[in-house]
Amino acid sequence: MIVIAHVSDVHIDGEQRSADRTRAVLRHLEELPYDLAAVLVTGDIADHATPDEYAAARELLTSRHPLLVCPGNHDDRAAFRKGLLPEETAVRPHAPVNQVLRGEGFVIALCDSSVPGEHQGLLEDETIEWLDGVLAGTPHDVPVLVAFHHPPVPLHTPYVDEIRQFGEERLAALADRHPHLTAFLAGHAHTAAATTFAGRPLLVAPGVVSAIRLPWENPSPENPHVHLDLPPALAFHVLGEDGRLTTHYRTVTV
Repeated sequence: MIVIAHVSDVHIDGEQRSADRTRAVLRHLEELPYDLAAVLVTGDIADHATPDEYAAARELLTSRHPLLVCPGNHDDRAAFRKGLLPEETAVRPHAPVNQVLRGEGFVIALCDSSVPGEHQGLLEDETIEWLDGVLAGTPHDVPVLVAFHHPPVPLHTPYVDEIRQFGEERLAALADRHPHLTAFLAGHAHTAAATTFAGRPLLVAPGVVSAIRLPWENPSPENPHVHLDLPPALAFHVLGEDGRLTTHYRTVTV
Protein backbone atom coordinates (compact mmCIF):
# COMPACT_ATOMS: atom_id res chain seq x y z
CA MET A 1 0.00 0.00 0.00
CA ILE A 2 1.39 3.38 -1.09
CA VAL A 3 0.22 6.42 0.91
CA ILE A 4 0.89 9.97 -0.29
CA ALA A 5 0.01 13.01 1.81
CA HIS A 6 -1.18 16.02 -0.18
CA VAL A 7 -0.98 19.51 1.33
CA SER A 8 -1.64 22.80 -0.45
CA ASP A 9 -1.86 26.56 -0.12
CA VAL A 10 0.02 27.25 3.08
CA HIS A 11 0.52 30.94 2.13
CA ILE A 12 3.37 31.66 4.54
CA ASP A 13 3.10 35.42 5.09
CA GLY A 14 5.19 36.23 8.14
CA GLU A 15 2.16 36.02 10.43
CA GLN A 16 1.78 33.54 13.27
CA ARG A 17 -1.52 32.18 11.98
CA SER A 18 -0.19 30.73 8.71
CA ALA A 19 2.92 29.40 10.46
CA ASP A 20 0.88 27.71 13.21
CA ARG A 21 -1.49 26.07 10.73
CA THR A 22 1.35 24.82 8.54
CA ARG A 23 3.29 23.55 11.55
CA ALA A 24 0.22 21.68 12.80
CA VAL A 25 -0.24 19.87 9.47
CA LEU A 26 3.44 18.87 9.21
CA ARG A 27 3.46 17.79 12.86
CA HIS A 28 0.43 15.59 12.18
CA LEU A 29 2.35 13.87 9.37
CA GLU A 30 5.49 13.49 11.49
CA GLU A 31 3.54 11.76 14.26
CA LEU A 32 1.96 9.16 12.00
CA PRO A 33 2.91 5.55 12.90
CA TYR A 34 3.50 4.86 9.19
CA ASP A 35 6.15 5.89 6.70
CA LEU A 36 4.56 7.84 3.87
CA ALA A 37 5.74 7.38 0.30
CA ALA A 38 5.72 11.16 -0.19
CA VAL A 39 4.39 14.49 1.01
CA LEU A 40 3.30 16.85 -1.78
CA VAL A 41 2.79 20.57 -1.23
CA THR A 42 1.08 21.87 -4.36
CA GLY A 43 1.77 25.55 -4.50
CA ASP A 44 1.17 28.95 -2.95
CA ILE A 45 4.00 28.32 -0.54
CA ALA A 46 4.64 32.01 0.10
CA ASP A 47 1.95 34.67 0.11
CA HIS A 48 4.02 37.53 -1.35
CA ALA A 49 7.08 35.60 -2.64
CA THR A 50 9.53 37.43 -0.38
CA PRO A 51 12.87 35.96 0.76
CA ASP A 52 11.72 36.05 4.40
CA GLU A 53 8.60 34.07 3.56
CA TYR A 54 10.59 31.39 1.74
CA ALA A 55 13.09 31.23 4.61
CA ALA A 56 10.20 30.58 7.01
CA ALA A 57 8.67 28.05 4.61
CA ARG A 58 11.95 26.16 4.32
CA GLU A 59 12.02 25.82 8.10
CA LEU A 60 8.36 24.78 8.35
CA LEU A 61 8.20 22.38 5.40
CA THR A 62 10.47 19.69 6.77
CA SER A 63 9.55 16.04 7.09
CA ARG A 64 10.94 12.59 7.75
CA HIS A 65 9.00 11.57 4.64
CA PRO A 66 10.14 12.51 1.09
CA LEU A 67 8.75 16.01 0.50
CA LEU A 68 8.18 17.83 -2.80
CA VAL A 69 6.91 21.37 -3.37
CA CYS A 70 5.87 23.24 -6.49
CA PRO A 71 5.06 26.92 -7.09
CA GLY A 72 1.60 28.43 -7.22
CA ASN A 73 0.28 31.74 -8.47
CA HIS A 74 1.46 33.54 -5.31
CA ASP A 75 5.01 32.27 -5.78
CA ASP A 76 7.94 33.58 -7.82
CA ARG A 77 10.05 30.96 -9.56
CA ALA A 78 13.44 32.55 -8.97
CA ALA A 79 12.73 33.34 -5.31
CA PHE A 80 11.16 29.90 -4.86
CA ARG A 81 14.30 28.21 -6.20
CA LYS A 82 16.63 30.32 -4.12
CA GLY A 83 14.64 29.85 -0.93
CA LEU A 84 13.51 26.24 -1.21
CA LEU A 85 15.79 24.53 -3.74
CA PRO A 86 19.22 26.09 -3.14
CA GLU A 87 20.90 22.86 -4.18
CA GLU A 88 19.46 23.24 -7.69
CA THR A 89 21.74 25.03 -10.13
CA ALA A 90 19.65 28.03 -11.14
CA VAL A 91 21.09 28.55 -14.60
CA ARG A 92 17.55 29.42 -15.70
CA PRO A 93 15.97 30.82 -12.54
CA HIS A 94 12.69 31.72 -14.23
CA ALA A 95 12.21 28.37 -15.99
CA PRO A 96 9.38 26.07 -14.84
CA VAL A 97 10.10 24.20 -11.61
CA ASN A 98 9.36 20.59 -12.58
CA GLN A 99 10.33 17.63 -10.40
CA VAL A 100 9.90 13.87 -10.46
CA LEU A 101 9.90 11.34 -7.64
CA ARG A 102 10.38 7.72 -8.68
CA GLY A 103 9.32 5.54 -5.77
CA GLU A 104 8.88 1.83 -5.38
CA GLY A 105 5.85 1.01 -7.52
CA PHE A 106 4.84 4.58 -8.38
CA VAL A 107 6.02 7.83 -9.95
CA ILE A 108 4.99 11.39 -9.09
CA ALA A 109 5.53 14.10 -11.71
CA LEU A 110 5.19 17.50 -10.04
CA CYS A 111 4.61 20.17 -12.69
CA ASP A 112 4.87 23.94 -12.52
CA SER A 113 1.54 25.41 -13.67
CA SER A 114 2.39 28.96 -12.56
CA VAL A 115 2.55 31.82 -15.06
CA PRO A 116 5.05 34.52 -14.03
CA GLY A 117 3.22 37.71 -13.16
CA GLU A 118 -0.25 36.18 -13.62
CA HIS A 119 -2.74 34.34 -11.42
CA GLN A 120 -4.14 31.89 -13.96
CA GLY A 121 -2.28 28.67 -14.70
CA LEU A 122 -0.74 27.10 -17.79
CA LEU A 123 1.62 24.21 -18.40
CA GLU A 124 4.29 25.66 -20.69
CA ASP A 125 5.33 23.69 -23.75
CA GLU A 126 8.60 22.90 -21.97
CA THR A 127 6.64 21.33 -19.12
CA ILE A 128 4.39 19.33 -21.44
CA GLU A 129 7.48 17.97 -23.23
CA TRP A 130 9.14 17.17 -19.89
CA LEU A 131 6.03 15.37 -18.63
CA ASP A 132 5.75 13.43 -21.89
CA GLY A 133 9.32 12.27 -21.33
CA VAL A 134 8.62 11.22 -17.74
CA LEU A 135 5.60 9.20 -18.84
CA ALA A 136 7.39 7.65 -21.81
CA GLY A 137 10.31 6.68 -19.57
CA THR A 138 8.10 4.94 -17.00
CA PRO A 139 7.09 1.28 -17.52
CA HIS A 140 3.43 0.93 -18.43
CA ASP A 141 2.69 -1.15 -15.34
CA VAL A 142 3.87 1.63 -13.00
CA PRO A 143 1.19 4.23 -12.10
CA VAL A 144 2.12 7.89 -12.58
CA LEU A 145 0.44 10.63 -10.56
CA VAL A 146 0.67 14.08 -12.15
CA ALA A 147 0.47 17.01 -9.73
CA PHE A 148 0.38 20.80 -10.11
CA HIS A 149 -1.14 23.86 -8.47
CA HIS A 150 -3.96 24.93 -10.82
CA PRO A 151 -6.87 22.53 -11.55
CA PRO A 152 -7.44 22.21 -15.31
CA VAL A 153 -11.26 22.24 -15.01
CA PRO A 154 -13.85 24.53 -13.36
CA LEU A 155 -14.76 23.41 -9.84
CA HIS A 156 -17.90 25.54 -9.38
CA THR A 157 -15.96 28.05 -7.31
CA PRO A 158 -16.23 31.24 -9.43
CA TYR A 159 -13.56 33.10 -7.47
CA VAL A 160 -10.96 30.42 -8.33
CA ASP A 161 -12.33 29.13 -11.64
CA GLU A 162 -11.49 32.43 -13.33
CA ILE A 163 -7.80 31.74 -12.66
CA ARG A 164 -7.69 27.96 -13.14
CA GLN A 165 -5.27 26.15 -15.49
CA PHE A 166 -5.90 26.89 -19.17
CA GLY A 167 -4.53 25.23 -22.31
CA GLU A 168 -5.68 21.97 -20.77
CA GLU A 169 -6.34 20.30 -24.13
CA ARG A 170 -2.58 19.62 -24.47
CA LEU A 171 -2.54 17.86 -21.12
CA ALA A 172 -5.61 15.82 -22.07
CA ALA A 173 -3.94 14.76 -25.33
CA LEU A 174 -0.88 13.67 -23.40
CA ALA A 175 -3.05 11.61 -21.05
CA ASP A 176 -4.60 9.88 -24.05
CA ARG A 177 -1.14 8.73 -25.16
CA HIS A 178 -0.13 7.37 -21.76
CA PRO A 179 -2.70 5.06 -20.14
CA HIS A 180 -0.56 4.58 -17.02
CA LEU A 181 -1.17 8.22 -16.10
CA THR A 182 -3.39 7.30 -13.16
CA ALA A 183 -4.63 10.58 -11.68
CA PHE A 184 -4.16 14.33 -11.47
CA LEU A 185 -3.56 16.11 -8.15
CA ALA A 186 -4.04 19.86 -7.65
CA GLY A 187 -4.43 22.62 -5.09
CA HIS A 188 -5.33 26.31 -5.57
CA ALA A 189 -9.06 25.98 -4.86
CA HIS A 190 -8.83 25.99 -1.03
CA THR A 191 -11.53 23.32 -0.98
CA ALA A 192 -11.38 19.54 -0.90
CA ALA A 193 -12.78 18.38 -4.22
CA ALA A 194 -12.89 15.31 -6.43
CA THR A 195 -13.84 15.30 -10.10
CA THR A 196 -12.45 13.97 -13.38
CA PHE A 197 -10.27 15.28 -16.18
CA ALA A 198 -9.26 13.45 -19.37
CA GLY A 199 -10.96 10.33 -18.05
CA ARG A 200 -8.84 10.30 -14.88
CA PRO A 201 -9.55 11.29 -11.28
CA LEU A 202 -8.72 14.91 -10.49
CA LEU A 203 -8.21 15.21 -6.72
CA VAL A 204 -7.91 18.64 -5.14
CA ALA A 205 -6.32 19.19 -1.75
CA PRO A 206 -8.00 21.56 0.71
CA GLY A 207 -6.22 24.76 1.69
CA VAL A 208 -4.14 24.89 4.85
CA VAL A 209 -4.38 28.63 5.45
CA SER A 210 -8.09 28.99 4.65
CA ALA A 211 -11.11 27.53 2.87
CA ILE A 212 -13.17 28.99 0.03
CA ARG A 213 -16.89 29.36 0.46
CA LEU A 214 -18.93 27.83 -2.33
CA PRO A 215 -21.71 29.86 -3.98
CA TRP A 216 -24.47 28.00 -2.13
CA GLU A 217 -22.84 28.39 1.30
CA ASN A 218 -24.34 31.81 2.03
CA PRO A 219 -21.14 33.91 1.89
CA SER A 220 -21.15 36.94 4.11
CA PRO A 221 -21.14 40.40 2.48
CA GLU A 222 -18.09 41.36 4.54
CA ASN A 223 -15.97 38.41 3.36
CA PRO A 224 -17.74 36.69 0.46
CA HIS A 225 -15.04 34.19 -0.45
CA VAL A 226 -12.55 33.26 2.24
CA HIS A 227 -13.50 31.15 5.26
CA LEU A 228 -10.91 31.55 8.03
CA ASP A 229 -12.63 29.62 10.82
CA LEU A 230 -12.37 26.07 9.47
CA PRO A 231 -9.38 23.98 10.60
CA PRO A 232 -6.52 23.23 8.21
CA ALA A 233 -6.89 20.01 6.24
CA LEU A 234 -5.01 17.65 3.95
CA ALA A 235 -5.58 14.64 1.69
CA PHE A 236 -4.19 11.12 1.82
CA HIS A 237 -4.02 9.40 -1.57
CA VAL A 238 -3.75 5.62 -1.27
CA LEU A 239 -2.60 3.38 -4.12
CA GLY A 240 -3.60 -0.20 -3.43
CA GLU A 241 -1.88 -3.29 -4.73
CA ASP A 242 -4.68 -3.65 -7.27
CA GLY A 243 -3.83 -0.19 -8.66
CA ARG A 244 -7.01 1.41 -7.32
CA LEU A 245 -6.63 4.95 -5.99
CA THR A 246 -8.56 6.05 -2.89
CA THR A 247 -8.46 9.52 -1.30
CA HIS A 248 -9.22 10.36 2.33
CA TYR A 249 -9.50 13.95 3.61
CA ARG A 250 -8.51 14.88 7.16
CA THR A 251 -8.73 18.02 9.28
CA VAL A 252 -5.98 18.89 11.74
CA THR A 253 -6.19 20.54 15.15
CA VAL A 254 -4.00 23.64 15.52
